[in-house]
Amino acid sequence: MIEYRRDNLLEADAEALVNTVNTVGVMGKGIALQFKKKFKENFKAYERAYKRGEVEIGKMFTFPMNRLTNPRYIINFPTKQHWREKSRLEYVREGLDDLLREIKRLDISSVAIPPLGCGNGGLDWETEVRPLIQEAFAHAPGVRAYVYEPSVTSGPVAISTEGPKPDLTPARAVMLDLIAAYKASHYTVGRLVAQKLAYFAQVAGEDSLSLEFKTGKFGPYADELRFLLQTLEGHYITGLGGMSGRSEIELLPGAEREAEDYLRDHPDTEGHLERVAALIEGFETPYGMELLATVHWAVAHKGATTFEEALRIVQDWSPRKGDLFGEEHVAVAWEHLEEAGWMPTRSVVR
Repeated sequence: MIEYRRDNLLEADAEALVNTVNTVGVMGKGIALQFKKKFKENFKAYERAYKRGEVEIGKMFTFPMNRLTNPRYIINFPTKQHWREKSRLEYVREGLDDLLREIKRLDISSVAIPPLGCGNGGLDWETEVRPLIQEAFAHAPGVRAYVYEPSVTSGPVAISTEGPKPDLTPARAVMLDLIAAYKASHYTVGRLVAQKLAYFAQVAGEDSLSLEFKTGKFGPYADELRFLLQTLEGHYITGLGGMSGRSEIELLPGAEREAEDYLRDHPDTEGHLERVAALIEGFETPYGMELLATVHWAVAHKGATTFEEALRIVQDWSPRKGDLFGEEHVAVAWEHLEEAGWMPTRSVVR
């Protein structure tokens, strides 16, 4: 279970605190410097481990505090090689795999995690690191993860909502229903997830959306959806924010019921939405939704006819996707689309 925070990680009441480090024995900036000042014995142990060649990418260096109160462990997480370099997304991915192994080995039930590789590391929180952390801890539901967002991350920007409440249309009701169904499982809906929900609804046959999807940075993208959601903002939803920065869409009171009532006379639409809900089960994170939609797009619009072709298209999409989506996860998405009967044989989105 993930809980996002913006207070002081070093004061977190967690069994383990995660510290981001390099592999050359230096804690000179950012949160690593704070750890060095507060937990001096951890730094000495880390420095000795570096000299022995034991601080490596993809491998946690864990320092036991040898006490009964929290924190009981400091887990040093390498996100870069040299302190002068930028962090790399593949280092974060490899490290998260080992972090989960270490949590299991030590039977840790709570852990505080900084924005791995962001800030001085140069990685983007919203589009790169946050999805990876969400994906990793989806496989550790018994662990309480206190995830500390970058202090520069601002909340959603309010959008002016002057004017009368717009009437519902099939497309507006569909988006409200998709958002409600996704949030029913206690997952966050941002702009990226909303795009993928709309994409799969349209692939399922929901013609009312009439969206023109194109190849975007984060997978299939339709710019018209932005205007549809802005129409709903302040009347049926809140938290959309502007074009950049964080968004966290919430339904306003009564919006879900209005959408349900509107769609009651549209049985075909309800069938489309049920197909989408069945498809995305188990993929309800920004990472999972982007992965699933990107693999589908590779087949439907890029001509992939084999897994190997789809993998190449996904990883050649952009350096970001090449770093973010490894072969194992692309294979999981491919197999899921096949088993669910969603693997297209031709372009299915207008």
